[in-house]
Amino acid sequence: MAKRLLCSPNQSDVVSLKFREASSELLTDFLFNFNKRNKDSLNSLSECSGTFKNKRLIEHILLISRELRLDPLAGYHAIELLQRFMVKHLTDLLTTPTPPGAAGEQPRSYEDAIFAKLKDRFPLVVFSCVQLASKMSLHSHMIDNNTAVRFLHSAGHRVSKQTVLESELMVLKGLEFNVNVTNPMTYVEILLEVLGHNEPSIPVDRLYHHCQHVVQFISLQRTAIFDTLLTTTTQCVEPSMEQREKFVTVTEDCMLLGVGVIAVATFILHFRKWKQVVGELSHITGISGRSISEFAHVTLVHIVGVY
Repeated sequence: MAKRLLCSPNQSDVVSLKFREASSELLTDFLFNFNKRNKDSLNSLSECSGTFKNKRLIEHILLISRELRLDPLAGYHAIELLQRFMVKHLTDLLTTPTPPGAAGEQPRSYEDAIFAKLKDRFPLVVFSCVQLASKMSLHSHMIDNNTAVRFLHSAGHRVSKQTVLESELMVLKGLEFNVNVTNPMTYVEILLEVLGHNEPSIPVDRLYHHCQHVVQFISLQRTAIFDTLLTTTTQCVEPSMEQREKFVTVTEDCMLLGVGVIAVATFILHFRKWKQVVGELSHITGISGRSISEFAHVTLVHIVGVY
């Protein structure tokens, strides 16, 4: 995979990447592992998949990451941690037997009480996911509790170190301490590395810079882009609920997103290599060239503002 190089202390905190240093054996192992994890994830999707990936929330997390001078990868990691934690946490809360004191309450009022309590905690939960993501990134500085408290105070949240620690532990337990999750940028990186290995003429270093912007755009315009892709693939102006439910496997497919991002970046940066890159990405992943092209076309349409 792309080798991440730390900048020296007197340089910017932005991390640069150096491609074409991994052996073909290592790349094969990485690609096999990422493909398996993607398939396993798609086979175990929750009905709430993508619920906590709305534009405002993603923008909020990315801005926190930028303010704390974290590697962009940490921001996307935090988004995935938050999605997984919130789905599991809410499922656990809503399926736990009603406490004795609340037995006389209406079911709806009990649910409302749960959401009201969670609403107060939510900003800290979001930050805990960012903090955990920073600790998982080997090449971003770690957000310690002192930094966390200062940042949260500056944002108007009066919390103590103990509260920050308890929130982080709650998220960790909710995730069953499984914080090694993949995110869109990790798929982009491994695919670019394989692409550069197979086709040395393709400027993957320059493509990576553009891919970062494309991933951010797709993440923030996620709903609009996938709605357009859904209507394009189904040929229905108003897709049925069943079609929407089946389409979740598309919206949560990180491998498809990875190839789509690279295809869009290639179209913008090196149009003459577009067909070559799409063909190679199809060969690498097994995703049809048509699917990659449709995803890229819909994204490009939204970038130029047709919709």
